[in-house]
Amino acid sequence: MSGGDFLRRMPSSSWNLRRQQNIWVRLHIDLPLLLLLLVSMVFGLVVLYSASGGDWHYVKRQTIFFLLGFALMFAVAQVNLPFLERWSWAAYFVGLGLLAAVLFVGVGAKGAQRWLSLGGFRFQPSEIMKLAVPLMIAAYLSKRLLPPKFKYIVVALLLALAPAFLILKQPDLGTALLIAMSGLVVLFFAGLPWRYIITALILVAASAWPAWHFVLHDYQRTRILTLLNPEADKLGAGWNIIQSKTAIGSGGWLGKGWLNGTQSQLDFLPESHTDFIIAVLAEEFGMRGFLCLLLLYSLILARGLSIAVLSQQTFSRLVAGSISFTLFVYIFVNIGMVSGLLPVVGVPLPFFSHGGTALLTLMISCGLLMAVATEHKRVGLN
Repeated sequence: MSGGDFLRRMPSSSWNLRRQQNIWVRLHIDLPLLLLLLVSMVFGLVVLYSASGGDWHYVKRQTIFFLLGFALMFAVAQVNLPFLERWSWAAYFVGLGLLAAVLFVGVGAKGAQRWLSLGGFRFQPSEIMKLAVPLMIAAYLSKRLLPPKFKYIVVALLLALAPAFLILKQPDLGTALLIAMSGLVVLFFAGLPWRYIITALILVAASAWPAWHFVLHDYQRTRILTLLNPEADKLGAGWNIIQSKTAIGSGGWLGKGWLNGTQSQLDFLPESHTDFIIAVLAEEFGMRGFLCLLLLYSLILARGLSIAVLSQQTFSRLVAGSISFTLFVYIFVNIGMVSGLLPVVGVPLPFFSHGGTALLTLMISCGLLMAVATEHKRVGLN
């Protein structure tokens, strides 16, 4: 082959490669994140089938929510980020209004009033705030000089604590803490000085005693005491943790095999298809299955953080960073809860636990990540 022929072929090959890459960019799809989510969906449905005792109802329902979630993810990925930044306040205050409505006309279940019912469809407004709070705070701080001044930090804290207070009244301490954390994460990525972080940790430690006596409900104090000594009430408050740790430990390295877990299949493990589904995974797939799950989560988190680092705008960088770190918090809390390292707070395992509203919120979050991921690439295509 002559040098001239080689030079004539290279531009065409390079153009075809760029064209193939641009298809995903023009569709506003981040291919690595999409592939990781598809793997999570398949793995999650396999574990859910076993955790539900072979009940196809749960699997079909979760599949429908996954498909709806992917549709919402693709739709959100098309949203123009400046538009999202301008209208983030609307989502925040609508969500705040819905949280206030829960206190008056909310639907109760298991001693808590956390849902609204509209046209026969029941949903948790607190799920909206998992996205609205970081979006609102990111939009607010992106218009200020960073790192933020003290007065801006105070405003951001109020924006995070207002919905957390309303959720705490439902009561739902776990979700309230997670939503407050999502706002604090945005502050952290905005360059919050360490002196404020250390001061906040000291204040939190100092407020432990009054919070125990005047803020926490009886069942919440019981959960903390159960964490310290679950054997004190083996057939009552300590039952969940004891059975969960038994399931995890009995799986060993290889596991007992799919559909062969004793704790879940014989109904010893409560909430096996929701909050405690990771115990089913560990029992049936063993430590190697658990490590595969951690690897999958690590790749998703790494992709989210890389999207944040590559982002060219302050707003999108704060949003991508907060979504990624908040996802890490959900994973950490659920694993810690199921393994007996943290109190039981009712946090589902992302992409695995059965539940429609939580799954849709996660998929919308991934849509925001895709919007940020293709943001800087689309500039070169226009």
